Amino acid sequence: MEQQHGPWVDGVETAVYTVPTDLPEADGTLAWNSTTLVLVRARSGDTTGLGYTYGAAQTAAVVDGLLADAVTGRPVWDIPAANDAMNRAVRNAGRPGLIAGAVSAVDIALWDLKARLLGLPLVRLLGAARTELPVYGSGGFTTYDEDTQDRQLRGWVEEQGIPRVKIKIGESWGRAEERDLARVARARACIGDGAELYVDANGGYTAKQAVRVAERLHAQGVTWFEEPVSSDDLPGLALVRAAVPLDVTAGEYGYTLAYFDHMLRAGAVDCLQVDVTRCGGITVWLRAAALAEAAGLEVSGHCAPHAHAHAAAAVPNLRHLEWFHDHVRIESLFFEGALAPDGGTISPGESGAPGLGLTLREEQAEKYRVA
Repeated sequence: MEQQHGPWVDGVETAVYTVPTDLPEADGTLAWNSTTLVLVRARSGDTTGLGYTYGAAQTAAVVDGLLADAVTGRPVWDIPAANDAMNRAVRNAGRPGLIAGAVSAVDIALWDLKARLLGLPLVRLLGAARTELPVYGSGGFTTYDEDTQDRQLRGWVEEQGIPRVKIKIGESWGRAEERDLARVARARACIGDGAELYVDANGGYTAKQAVRVAERLHAQGVTWFEEPVSSDDLPGLALVRAAVPLDVTAGEYGYTLAYFDHMLRAGAVDCLQVDVTRCGGITVWLRAAALAEAAGLEVSGHCAPHAHAHAAAAVPNLRHLEWFHDHVRIESLFFEGALAPDGGTISPGESGAPGLGLTLREEQAEKYRVA
């Protein structure tokens, strides 16, 4: 390796935590009862940066077995070089999926480490394009009964002042259309006309079915139609986008920069979703946001709001961040420095705490540690 100036990355460590959901949860195409957070710590001297992703516990083995050696001994300052080194290290293992999550978690930890060494909130290091980030409340799982859905929506809109919320539809791979639409109508009645209403089908519909459903969604004032069909079906997304007045969105399963380029070139979305814990970390998230900006589109951060916040504040074309129920619950439980979305926005870096501004509550997290 070419000799450069330190400080150096001295080591990388992992920990895995699995947290049961507070209630059974499902969307249009998947059901679950727990969420797993894979934490990465990157060390330089006495300073430690943290990053994380959500996914299979085996993600930690990728960090330990393939990525730690690729970044250890490198200058802390040169995160793009470390990101490239990780991509080369996983070439034969395959980049998409949990490996991309591992790369992302290490990349986030390196950015946190660099900002901590400089004594800066990460948004100050990156440079801010805005000080307040809009968020939207996200949950509304298909397993919820009417009262549970109502309580969650009212909590966001009435108690926290979040003026935009999202529920899941596409139940049973699109085979429960009437229940989907009844739940949407119930959500609209619950939040009133003053809040935006979004839906997420998680790829549960066929393209023409999504177009038919969209007519009735539009009548309820729905403005955001997430993954009406599979995000791998770019022609299908483009077909739906061209046919409906709702904004069609996707991108949360983007594991490489090329994925986002393909989606944009296909004219598949009105707003590009990018997940910092999957796409390759903050390094690639910023590049994906630039691709979207060049295409005249905004980006939305998918889930993991505290991992996104500082990078999202650094781009001019941000629409909002997803205030996802499961991840907000875990991040608020695990980290000192978690943000509050009162009024519908968060302001990363406002406290002056360095890096992401998060400190792991070791004793609290240890209750859920599985590896």
